[in-house]
Amino acid sequence: MRSLFLALLAVPAFAAEPVVFVSAFASGEKAGIHAFGFDSEKGTLKPLKRATGMQSPFFIAISPDKRFLYSIDEFGGKDNYVAAFAIEGRGGDLRLLNRQNTRGTASCFVEVDPSGKSVLIANYSSGNVSSFPVKNDGSLGEAVSFFQHSGSSADPQRQNGPNAHCFVISPDGKHALACDLGIDKVMIYTLDAATAKLAPHATQPFVKLTPGSGPRHLTFHPNGKLVYVINELANTITVFDWNAADGTLKEKQTIATLPKDFTGKSYTADLKITPDGKHLYGTNRGHDSLASYRIAPDGTLTLLTIQPSGGKGPQNLLITPDGRWLLCANMPGNNVVVFQIDAATGSIAAKGDPVEVPMASCIRWME
Repeated sequence: MRSLFLALLAVPAFAAEPVVFVSAFASGEKAGIHAFGFDSEKGTLKPLKRATGMQSPFFIAISPDKRFLYSIDEFGGKDNYVAAFAIEGRGGDLRLLNRQNTRGTASCFVEVDPSGKSVLIANYSSGNVSSFPVKNDGSLGEAVSFFQHSGSSADPQRQNGPNAHCFVISPDGKHALACDLGIDKVMIYTLDAATAKLAPHATQPFVKLTPGSGPRHLTFHPNGKLVYVINELANTITVFDWNAADGTLKEKQTIATLPKDFTGKSYTADLKITPDGKHLYGTNRGHDSLASYRIAPDGTLTLLTIQPSGGKGPQNLLITPDGRWLLCANMPGNNVVVFQIDAATGSIAAKGDPVEVPMASCIRWME
């Protein structure tokens, strides 16, 4: 009997499947945050639960310790909020902790710093950014920083004022970069993560992109030395060298996301890089495709392929930590599509059938 007991102890403990959270950018009964179990061997999503009690949760973020989830709430209303949730267990359960006013309208991006002590928000329609301290229980304090952007740019329909579209924290947690589509700038802030307080960069408060670019989202290369900005209006990606010590950017390349012969209307949305830093993928809404690139040792991009996204309006991407899978949220297409990544070539191939999610807008990973 004792030998049987020892044998049982030697059996590895069951590892719970990773959980994928997908926000449903909808109102009424369709609004919510869907949780799925992800089979990392098969590349399949299994529905677990849908959290409700929020409206139009456009964007979400998960704390580094995987204990808390932060979501935009009531996007598009007179008052927009960021909601804090405790993640309870591995079944996708979320418990509301509190909400704070974002101090802006059309709040469209939420980010948690690497220490888990600061939450940053970009407000699109009002063209401003704000920051919030995280309390010990994961709830949010009131905003401690607020900065209003100003200006306009070349497109009279889309760029007659500031439109902050993302707010991404540097890997070391010392800086935060905000793409402002309306003024063709990437704004640079310093961040004191312990207090969540922001300040404009003293020597380079912004970099200016080509007029009419419309910078939307950005991401840091895994090596921490490069930044990639996807431009919604120009349908391009701009590559910058990033000096982490100084918190400064230097432009080095801009490359198209669409085929040269495409004449219709299309707008980019999101971009992600594989964990090994060798490949980048960007979304085209209108052309409804994913552009794949090889990243050279100096960080410059070479276009590999442009292929269908598996649904209308590819909005947001996620690449799994093992680099094997790419998940694409097609928002007006109401689905999430899983693609398998060939690590050697960077090519992607759709795996299985799309998973239905109403107005799928943002994908986040938890293991």
